[in-house]
Amino acid sequence: MKFGRFTYQDKIHFGVMEDKIVTIIDGNPFTDWSYTNEKVSIEDIELLSPITPRNIIGIGANYVADKESLPDVIPEMPVFFFKPVTSIVGPNEPVVIPDQLDEVKFESELAVVIGKEAKNIEKDRALEYVFGYTVGNDVTAPQFFHNDGHWTLGKSFDTFTPIGPVIETELDPYRIHVTAKVNEELKQDSPTEWMIVPIKEMIAYLSTVMTLHPGDVILTGSPTGAHFVKEGDMITCHIKEIGSLSNQFTQTPSQIGVTQK
Repeated sequence: MKFGRFTYQDKIHFGVMEDKIVTIIDGNPFTDWSYTNEKVSIEDIELLSPITPRNIIGIGANYVADKESLPDVIPEMPVFFFKPVTSIVGPNEPVVIPDQLDEVKFESELAVVIGKEAKNIEKDRALEYVFGYTVGNDVTAPQFFHNDGHWTLGKSFDTFTPIGPVIETELDPYRIHVTAKVNEELKQDSPTEWMIVPIKEMIAYLSTVMTLHPGDVILTGSPTGAHFVKEGDMITCHIKEIGSLSNQFTQTPSQIGVTQK
């Protein structure tokens, strides 16, 4: 089932997407909801990010280039990082490159949406705590990575986390491909089985550190092939079973680094 969040007639709604038709629902997909009798064409709505996450957690360097390169043992302490909610945008919204930079990196990813509270869970039960999956673009400005290894600033600019277009609740996350095109040219295409830290292990490990809550989003890493892009480039992140997430990169002056008089 595909859940979307969108504006229709100047109001924000949740709905269930089937082909080109959207059935508006009452309530929140994470709690109690029911179908209404109102159906609209997807052409008449404006898709938003399918969720405003409570927390956004990413994992770094989580793909190898081919199956033969997978390690025998996963890292004892994977590299995780947080991204702020202010970085979230939806499909077709611009990604703003900070005015100090000429380029930033795109990173197409499968995003896990947590559906119920998870703490100290077993990896074999991890997927029971997942509500669904969406597509993410973990935009990154590595020029802002700290020399000591801190990634926070380089991941945190406004608009640096496009997600969408929908949340798919019926998906086998181990049998999909994550792809990305830059201006229609294919740059990333990897199966999720090439992840170094698989999804079940990722969720279970995080639950030993923090309580995961409904609406938390986990960005599961980006395949090889991500690179720098500049103003005017259109990035389309795609997972066949979920859909396409397209965002154009633009440059708008920011206030960071400006001395206040």
